[in-house]
Amino acid sequence: MASFSIDQQPIEFEPGQTILQAAMAAGVYIPHLCFHPQFSAHGSCRVCMVRIDGRTASACTAPAAAGLEVENLSDDLQALRRDILQMLFVEGNHLCPSCEQSGACHLQSVAEFCELLMADLPFQYPRRMVDASHPDWVLDFTRCIHCELCVKASREVDGKSVFSLTGRGFDTRLVINAPDGLLVNSEFASTDRAASVCPVGVFLPKHQGFKTPIGQRKYDRHSIEQITEE
Repeated sequence: MASFSIDQQPIEFEPGQTILQAAMAAGVYIPHLCFHPQFSAHGSCRVCMVRIDGRTASACTAPAAAGLEVENLSDDLQALRRDILQMLFVEGNHLCPSCEQSGACHLQSVAEFCELLMADLPFQYPRRMVDASHPDWVLDFTRCIHCELCVKASREVDGKSVFSLTGRGFDTRLVINAPDGLLVNSEFASTDRAASVCPVGVFLPKHQGFKTPIGQRKYDRHSIEQITEE
């Protein structure tokens, strides 16, 4: 098989794989948020940025090629990732100590891996809707990081197009395809893939708060680079 290197480690790849796909197959962790192996990549979050032969690119969209020299965990790339991550934290309401998703949150765990301990930017504390209309699910839009994974899951797996993003920049919002914009009046079902793919705490099941105690959740037991995407 052909190969390239990540931080001087040889990585074999198959034709058609991206750098991130090849790295994951080889057990080499590249921090990422908006990518999930079940769905097509779009490179929107930029957390998976790497340096390929001296040029910066998203590992989830950059094709693997023989002989490439890829930097992943250099100090400057990790610093750039921390900048991106802290903007996601301050532009939403990510109150980790009291969050139902703490210990199972992809954003929280990527931040820990990248050694983001606190934000230097002022928190915005956005006021956004919490949709508790559905009998089994609550949607807390203040936590949304606009990764589009629920959008892709709804379209590519559930075949429903329940979710989409609207707006630009800080005004970007997750919206629901229903006459009144409420989850209960959409085609959403509790068994939908869109309900389980969120990397943060937007989708919260009712009637089972803190079902798994903090300290026993997946990122409490293992660091994020040791866990396969679900």
